[in-house]
Amino acid sequence: MRLLERLGVPMSRREMLRRCLYGAGGLLLLNGWGLRAASPSRTPRARSVIQVWLWGGPCHIDLFDPKPEAGRDYCGPLNSALETNVPGIRIGQLLPRLAGQADKYVLIRSLTHGSNAHETASYIVQTGHNPGGRDVFPSAGAVVAHFKGRTGGPGGLIPPYIVLTEPQGRFSEAGFLGYGARPFVTGGDPARARFEVEGIVAPGVSDERQRRRRALLAELNTLGRVLPGDATLQSFYASEEQAYELILGEAGRLFDLTREPDAVRDRYGRNTFGQSCLMARRLVEQGVPYVTINYKGWDTHKQHFQVMNRKLPELDQGLSALLEDLAGRGLLAETIVWVSGEFGRTPKVQWDPPWNGGRNHYGRAFSALLAGGGFKGGQVLGATNRTGEEVVERPVHPAEVLASIYTLLGIDPGATLPHPEGQPVRVLPETSEAGSGPRLLREIMETV
Repeated sequence: MRLLERLGVPMSRREMLRRCLYGAGGLLLLNGWGLRAASPSRTPRARSVIQVWLWGGPCHIDLFDPKPEAGRDYCGPLNSALETNVPGIRIGQLLPRLAGQADKYVLIRSLTHGSNAHETASYIVQTGHNPGGRDVFPSAGAVVAHFKGRTGGPGGLIPPYIVLTEPQGRFSEAGFLGYGARPFVTGGDPARARFEVEGIVAPGVSDERQRRRRALLAELNTLGRVLPGDATLQSFYASEEQAYELILGEAGRLFDLTREPDAVRDRYGRNTFGQSCLMARRLVEQGVPYVTINYKGWDTHKQHFQVMNRKLPELDQGLSALLEDLAGRGLLAETIVWVSGEFGRTPKVQWDPPWNGGRNHYGRAFSALLAGGGFKGGQVLGATNRTGEEVVERPVHPAEVLASIYTLLGIDPGATLPHPEGQPVRVLPETSEAGSGPRLLREIMETV
């Protein structure tokens, strides 16, 4: 199988093999250096997380907290809201498919942390910790991977933390957990597989030629013959075996979207985000604990509404298809879907040049969508004022959201993480924000 061509990955097989070797090697270190914690102390409701990361920060009043009554200076041309299938809940006017599924998700409209800097805000939302101090804490994906380990795909070979398709790059995903907790970043574009153009398969290294190359490398491996029992080399060989399985074996076929019917692919949308949503569904279906879809393009300082006319329908189609597909396959009950950016955007539009209808960073108030895995749909938690500029009801800190997600996964937010200096470091800090996670759960879980 020509996995790289089918994924549309813009790199050579040598580069892909190198990445797989590093990733698999890191996973061996994750287990081999004792970085696996004790088993979770709570009974899990959820098995996996799909995080839709709206990179750059989406405007909350255009998506999940519409304010059509605020007028043009706040809403611009997006001056209406859609009634959903849950009476009393409205969302943005360019999200009609999601409006028909409000019974599947809960909207948090009162998230706040006060930071307007991408890096700082991303770190707070992804880790639940405020920046500063001596430690760089791991992201939610790394924490889940640490506790859950490799459980996905044939033979459990698929990495536990996968990012589709580019690194997020504004914080250290692994933090002090180190290289073994970093995500496996797929690269490429699942919507642009070259072989699908008029049925032509792009030229490249065939699977058979790849196997011959591997055999030749084995013949040239004099070091392996001199040191046949060396523990370091044995670890490398184990990593190499896993990497080749990800390229040539059954595990690699998990990333092959051509195994999905055309109707399913069309339903998600033939674009990078839509096909990434489909890929995420395939991954959690095979038990991968944490998948992030790094959905870029939301940092709209200029010409905001022109961008939203493209991005919001794309988000609407891909995310609604994901929720429907998960529910139809019986997976939504055990899969948390978390949609958020690092902050919101200024509710008041900047019409003057050079912004020409743009929105800036806004950490005082923003929204998130949570679905599945034990979260009760058809709810709204918190509220902002009539212009969306201030939280006026039930402020929610990102640490609360993470505490809720961890708890539903069976991970104790107060558990300790392995620290390189042996320090007793908690998953989440002992603060009022993280401590109120159980309260948040009682408010938005399926059952008390």
